[in-house]
Amino acid sequence: MDSMRIIEVKQSIFADNDEDANKLRSRLKEQKTFLLNMMSSPGSGKTTTLVRTINALSDRLRIGVMEADIDSDVDAWTIAEKTSAKTIQLHTGGMCHLDADMTRQGLKELGTEEIDLAVLENVGNLVCPAEFDTGASKNVMILSVPEGHDKPLKYPLIFTVCDALIINKIDVLPYFDFDMDLVREYAKRRNPKLKIFPICAKTGEGMEAWCDWLYQEVMEWNK
Repeated sequence: MDSMRIIEVKQSIFADNDEDANKLRSRLKEQKTFLLNMMSSPGSGKTTTLVRTINALSDRLRIGVMEADIDSDVDAWTIAEKTSAKTIQLHTGGMCHLDADMTRQGLKELGTEEIDLAVLENVGNLVCPAEFDTGASKNVMILSVPEGHDKPLKYPLIFTVCDALIINKIDVLPYFDFDMDLVREYAKRRNPKLKIFPICAKTGEGMEAWCDWLYQEVMEWNK
């Protein structure tokens, strides 16, 4: 038994990733490129929200998008067809998240020299993406009304690591047992500094406040 050793592999992996993420963040700061990491469950409306956001800001910012999926290029084509943003597709080969090195590779292919705002649409998942620092300037997550107001209790980490929470599909609030006051309370319990933006990406309701916040964050980062 004395010859048996226990290696904390998980800790080592996260430590290495955090170092890579900090290096990437510093490099992006020097280049004056803001990286937004967008996370959510599948079907929350990430791509629709992103299309609305790009079209609202495209006259003020040069925007590039990295669409991350286990497979398919459906979302990348949607962005390319409905916006003017430069878009690339990232396939994760079955992995349910992106880490800092994967993000670095994606940014290299996207090219950041003439981009003010780079958006990483992460793999649809409320668990794995939250565990890995991608090197982003800010993290944002989308929670849709049909998912329920209890998600900050069930998936605490993603609410903790995010800087902003978008609550999408508020147009269907009358048809679901979703308590806006409770979700705010639960989310703020996890992260008191969390910015919260109720929106409907389909109709555009609430998008102005979200886009204004994002624009100001990009301007501050790129000073």
